[in-house]
Amino acid sequence: MSKPIVGIIMGSDSDLRVMQGAVDLLIELNIPYELDVVSAHRTPDKMFDYAKNAHTRGIKVIIAGAGGAAHLPGMVASLSPLPVIGVPVKSSNSIDGWDSILSILQMPNGVPVATVALDGAKNAGILAAQIVSAGDPEVLQRILRFKDKMQQEVAVKAERIKK
Repeated sequence: MSKPIVGIIMGSDSDLRVMQGAVDLLIELNIPYELDVVSAHRTPDKMFDYAKNAHTRGIKVIIAGAGGAAHLPGMVASLSPLPVIGVPVKSSNSIDGWDSILSILQMPNGVPVATVALDGAKNAGILAAQIVSAGDPEVLQRILRFKDKMQQEVAVKAERIKK
């Protein structure tokens, strides 16, 4: 695989069940990524290093998934010059996911985090690809084909239910 341009991080390996949606989408679009567990609470030094240095390694956008208090996306966004997409994860210690959603969504001015739906890692992958496509015509073409494929799939389903 080529040098990663999208970083996918999560607060715990248990979040992989959700974050796999972003991985699968990036594989489908042939966008190189890296995947790691980076806990804001249990490995803060690793989180600081990742956030401050991802851009120096060629990463263009970071997808950060977290459950519960979900500090990872916001803390990474506070330290990194890159766009950060937060994925709220409904975890075992979550309050129906609302704690994660609000922790990621309610960022102070100056520290934006793009936030997708609860367990919405696939959409995070799509958004990351679209961000990358702004400066990469090949990725833009793959996004256009992906969206065309979605339209075709809906048209087939619409015809099927009419029968």
